[in-house]
Amino acid sequence: MQLGLVGLGRMGFNMRERLRAAGHDVVGYDRNPEVSDVASIAELVQKLAGPRIVWIMVPHGDPTRQTVEELAGLLSAGDLVIEGGNSKFTDDQANAALLAENGIKYLDVGVSGGVWGAKNGYGLMAGGDAADVERAMPIFDALRPEGPREEGFAHAGPVGAGHYAKMVHNGIEYGLMQAYAEGFELLSASGVVTNVPETIKAWSRGTVVRSWLLDLLVRALDEDPELSELRGYVNDSGEGRWTVEESINNAVPTPVMTAALFARFASRQEDSPAMKAVAALRNQFGGHATTKTEK
Repeated sequence: MQLGLVGLGRMGFNMRERLRAAGHDVVGYDRNPEVSDVASIAELVQKLAGPRIVWIMVPHGDPTRQTVEELAGLLSAGDLVIEGGNSKFTDDQANAALLAENGIKYLDVGVSGGVWGAKNGYGLMAGGDAADVERAMPIFDALRPEGPREEGFAHAGPVGAGHYAKMVHNGIEYGLMQAYAEGFELLSASGVVTNVPETIKAWSRGTVVRSWLLDLLVRALDEDPELSELRGYVNDSGEGRWTVEESINNAVPTPVMTAALFARFASRQEDSPAMKAVAALRNQFGGHATTKTEK
């Protein structure tokens, strides 16, 4: 198939390479001319034969909205836009409605696989009409991992369902990573276990906690056994927050995901105002010692 791909960053670039390796004709556009096949989105559209398929892989929020708006003015009725970034699911209805004014179809697809996707394939979760999903299936089959389709691809539901599924996926990811991280810290602090990296590596096969995330932690510890080259500062890209918001909206308890998100917030504080207040209170009611700031 022929495909236009807007956004050739860490994910988009590797997706283009995997699609081309599968025999698909991919025309890619990126603001970086060193990786772009064309000089503009307009030129990308011109190089595609109708009916066209254009996949968007740019940062969520304004960059995605602006790209959808531009494509709405360039594409024709019957063309298909696939939004594969980490957008909030509520944005998908607006994107689909805007494109529908010109008869342009829309799918939202949650994509998981990171920098390893080019080699291992990507987990895909699609939202939209079944006919549009079927039309793009050769592309999805090229991107997903080898093996049964249902183990790497899901038509999750109508427009918005793909990004909703990816949001929950990433919320789970937050919790898993936090659990591994806390285990690493406890092993390191105990003094009982003297070889932490090898202990964690021994969990890689046969144990109930084995996973690809664990394999990646083992890889990181092989490179830096005490993780001394890293600072304990962790950003969040949005999906964890949205997952917690949705758990509140639906009255679903998600204590693990919520705690993992709050742990990331705590990682960014050099001196916690909340803990200052706790220290002050302990001193006031119990005369407990406090530690003064250095001047």
